[in-house]
Amino acid sequence: MNTLPLLTGIQQIGIGIPDVDAAWKWYRAAFDMNVSVFDDAAEAPLMTRYTNGIVEKRRAALALNMAGGGGFEIWQYTSKEPVPVGFDIRIGDLGIYAAKMKSRNVPALHEQLKAKGFPVSALHTDALGERCFWLVDPWGNTFQVIEGQSWFKVGEGDLTGGVSGAVIGVSDMDTAMKFYMQVLGLREVVLDKTGVFADLPEQTEVRRVILRKQAERYGAFSKLLGNVRIELIQRMDGTGQKIFEGRCWGDRGFIHLCFDTLDMDALKLKASKLGVEFTVDSGETFDMGEAGGRFAYMEDPDGALIELVETHKVPVFKKFGLYFHLKKRGMYKTLPDWMVSLLGMNKIKDKA
Repeated sequence: MNTLPLLTGIQQIGIGIPDVDAAWKWYRAAFDMNVSVFDDAAEAPLMTRYTNGIVEKRRAALALNMAGGGGFEIWQYTSKEPVPVGFDIRIGDLGIYAAKMKSRNVPALHEQLKAKGFPVSALHTDALGERCFWLVDPWGNTFQVIEGQSWFKVGEGDLTGGVSGAVIGVSDMDTAMKFYMQVLGLREVVLDKTGVFADLPEQTEVRRVILRKQAERYGAFSKLLGNVRIELIQRMDGTGQKIFEGRCWGDRGFIHLCFDTLDMDALKLKASKLGVEFTVDSGETFDMGEAGGRFAYMEDPDGALIELVETHKVPVFKKFGLYFHLKKRGMYKTLPDWMVSLLGMNKIKDKA
């Protein structure tokens, strides 16, 4: 029996945005998401299932923070105006409510961002007894900053890391837990409580479950991506609305949560045996211009999109055409830290 993991960590969270350049600049200032992995303009012919049967054009840029954690895929339609959600999103609404960003010093980062004029919430202690706070970007996307438990490379004065998880609203907690635990392999339950929680943005009764996956040394970027923490929230009043109801993938908001995948064929077979089918599958290597790999999508029980990417090619030093070719060396092999650190050469530096 193969006991090797099929997923490592969160590769990125997709954010539908009306202006990639403006959003990326804001994310660099707030979260140090300043390393460019790719910046690609193309059509999205494989995603017509989620774009009303229309092949839409888009620009997508993948940004990282080299301290560790997943990235942002900052995504903008170029063939139409992205549609915003038509209501105020509440905690427990169905889909991806917030991205979890990690920090090595949450109170210090809170003070730093507040001093710079970012719209931070009060500093809270969450249900695990850890410090956290919330932040909403200019386009209405919510971020929760939590204590980071795994790091790749932290320099002096650096307070932020990348994506370590997400807050996801669900309609039936037990059904959702089976999907995230059995299909995605997030097997550690670190919290399962029902009540009203002072650290959440809305004081309403919810069932709150936190699932965790510790980083394992499998896959090229496992140490960079780090631990995963998924928080599932069910409104006990049963009034959760689908965040993307009547809208397309790529419209404004968190469009998907993407996991780094080591064996797509094995995961596809495992998911199918558990009653979950891929809704999109690129098959062989899909060219992203500067990067390439096989990608697929599945849906959680409430329709939230989970992207899966088996990375085959990553640009290291674009100026000289240097790339990591991961498929040739074996998907389960880790890259040495010094090699992963080379991605940092693609850092974008803003003028002070």
